Amino acid sequence: MMHNTSSPSTAVSKALLCLMTSALLFSIMGVCIRFASETVDNPTVVFFRNTVGLFIFIPMLFKQGLSFIKTDKLWMHTWRSVVGLAAMYGFFYAIAHLKLSNAMVFSYSSPIFIPLIAYFFLKEKISLGMIIAAVVGLIGVLLVAKPDQGMFNALSVIGLGACFLSAMAFVTVRALTSTEPPERIVFYFCIFGTLISSIPMFWHWRIFTLKELALLITAGLLANISQLFMSYAYSLAPAGQIGPMNYIAIVFAGIWGFIFWHEIPDMFSILGISIILIAILACNPMITNKVRHLLKF
Repeated sequence: MMHNTSSPSTAVSKALLCLMTSALLFSIMGVCIRFASETVDNPTVVFFRNTVGLFIFIPMLFKQGLSFIKTDKLWMHTWRSVVGLAAMYGFFYAIAHLKLSNAMVFSYSSPIFIPLIAYFFLKEKISLGMIIAAVVGLIGVLLVAKPDQGMFNALSVIGLGACFLSAMAFVTVRALTSTEPPERIVFYFCIFGTLISSIPMFWHWRIFTLKELALLITAGLLANISQLFMSYAYSLAPAGQIGPMNYIAIVFAGIWGFIFWHEIPDMFSILGISIILIAILACNPMITNKVRHLLKF
């Protein structure tokens, strides 16, 4: 079993920093997915994202042997993989068809659901501040992904569905980290994800260009490194307490969207993003203090 010897405040600081790093890497992955999706179908993108991750763990398997994959939580790894993979299909589809920042809004709005799911499944405490932050965050999401830009059509249903499934995956990761190291959690996600996603990808298989392969492989590497940071963060602090920090990825995505596709947010989007950031700080006083502390460096 993993033991955390850090003080609560230090652990939260590390967790917040890890989540911010994870969000940055994930936003860059979104850029690669957007470019790749111009010519590559969604099932293939999902397959490569999982398959590339397996190669990261080859050195660990050689070094640690079967002890690396030994687990008593196989059913939880399976559940985390199924809901996470379903969310991935929806999220990657949104990236290909929406503005990058709007797609990230759907993906990283999962903290809206995390405290509630963590309360029911992990029995983690939920405070009034967390509930208020979740409601405020949802208002911000509605402002960014406005009705006239697809909030109530099929794309939005897919995006919000992926959002909820991601929240369930995050909470499952939180439960797994009580006994499982982050590397093992990501490994099982990659192996199950590769096996399942290989089925629909088979019908779309073709020879890919070097540019396509470069984008797909880079996206896979960034996604899995981001997953490691995320898994480690949730091993340090409760999901409901640090989850809202994921919102910062929306800001990163907005920057990349402007740089590469000249996507300029309107006033409603700017207001929505501002409200989402306020929701991060309002979620818990400790988060406010820790963010201030991190900004000093």
